[in-house]
Order: sequence, then structure tokens, then C-alpha cells
Amino acid sequence: MSFMLLKSIHISCAVLSYTLFFLRGIWSLNESAIMHQRWVRIIPHIVDTLLLSSAIALAWTLGQYPFADDWLTAKVIALLLYIGLGFVALKYARSKPMRIYAWLAAQLVFAYIVLVALNHNPFPWLL
Repeated sequence: MSFMLLKSIHISCAVLSYTLFFLRGIWSLNESAIMHQRWVRIIPHIVDTLLLSSAIALAWTLGQYPFADDWLTAKVIALLLYIGLGFVALKYARSKPMRIYAWLAAQLVFAYIVLVALNHNPFPWLL
């Protein structure tokens, strides 16, 4: 598979994954019945699996790996934080304010991941 096709798949999945997370956050905060629909529980997992698979394929294609390349290490660590905050925001928070804080924090972490990806720098604000 070509690099440009992998990159396009990865970016498309990242945009779709974020969009689904954003919408699920709103639906969760509004206690919408849509959160209980089957597709809302399944589609994000499919998209995120494609996102992670394309990320691994891109790293392999570029010969850049976490713990060898600082920017990729930063993305992986931020991704783990993003996933944890997502769990809190959508599932484990005991109060609505905590869900809101986790949801907003996850969005900030996602923005950081995008900036790191664009700049290949773990400190993108220093450019």
C-alpha cells in the first residue's frame, strides 16, 4: 500500500474518530437515547481499529518507531492519555462536571496529538 494512501486513511480515520468522540460526548452529557443505539457502540471501535492499524503501517513504512523517535513517543503517550480521558468522559465519571472536564481535556490532548503529528516535534508550541 502506498504511503499517500496510508496517510489518507489515517487522517480520515482520525477526523472520523474525533467527530464520533465529540458527538458521543454531547450525547452522553445530554443523556440522549442515541447513546444506547447499537451503531454508536460498534462504529467507533471499527474506526479506531483502522486508525491504529494505519498508524502502525505508517510507522513501519517510514521506519519511525515509538521510543526511538521522540515525536512518535509523545503521540503514543498522549494517545493513551486521550483514551483514558475518553473512558472517564463517556463511561466512568461519577458526576456530570467530571464528565465535562474529562471530555474537554480529551479534546485538548487530541489537539496536541494533531500538532505533534503535523510538526514531528513533541513540543509543537516551541516552533
